Amino acid sequence: MRKIIVLVLILFVACKQENTTLTAQQIIDKTIIASGADKVTNAQIDFGFRDKEYAAVRNNGLFKLFRNFEDEKLGMVSDVISNNGFERTVNGHPLKVPDSMAVKYTSSVNSVHYFSVLPYGLNDKAVRKKLLPEVEIKSKQYYKVEVSFSEEGGGEDFEDVFIYWIHKTSFKIDYLAYSFHVNGGGKRFREATNERIVNGIRFVDYNNYKAKNASTKLIHLDKAFVNNALIKLSEINLKSVQVELLD
Repeated sequence: MRKIIVLVLILFVACKQENTTLTAQQIIDKTIIASGADKVTNAQIDFGFRDKEYAAVRNNGLFKLFRNFEDEKLGMVSDVISNNGFERTVNGHPLKVPDSMAVKYTSSVNSVHYFSVLPYGLNDKAVRKKLLPEVEIKSKQYYKVEVSFSEEGGGEDFEDVFIYWIHKTSFKIDYLAYSFHVNGGGKRFREATNERIVNGIRFVDYNNYKAKNASTKLIHLDKAFVNNALIKLSEINLKSVQVELLD
């Protein structure tokens, strides 16, 4: 009788553990809430990055993403991506841009805005999520989630693949890696730094790395990081972040 009771308890605990295992979707949902990224949907966000100024206005599905900078030859350039597509103005006057260049500029502007508000965007329709085995980095436990994109709605870079390392307790993204195909392609690993909360939304900077061995697989970049097998390329720092929440 005692053996039967013990067996029942073991089965109960096993079932309970199985039922509490989170899916990739559940982890991303918790990550978005933990980072305040749900507030990005209705907000105006301004920041500086390198020698350019960026702004994003999102409001109930409508959006405008801005990039403003001074060009030595042209003057003040403003790039805008919205629900209506891409537009460029120079010194306040519309400039017709060839389609090939419009695609290039759109990708460049989108990329900066995309990284600035992660994990916002990880529940878009084109996003596909896959849960990978959990790992330990610097004595901390992480969920590991792979994100890829469907061709429909995935944009020009739909073939890119991302991996996110999400802290098991805080549900914040501490590391990410991605593969890309533009400019010859490659892989990068980023370490989040300088966390700050602005009007309820988490923002971070990044140390940006590549593998010393170019053949290192994307999925193994965390091991390369732990084993000091990465080369630091740059720092991705957002300056003067401001957030206005919209009704």
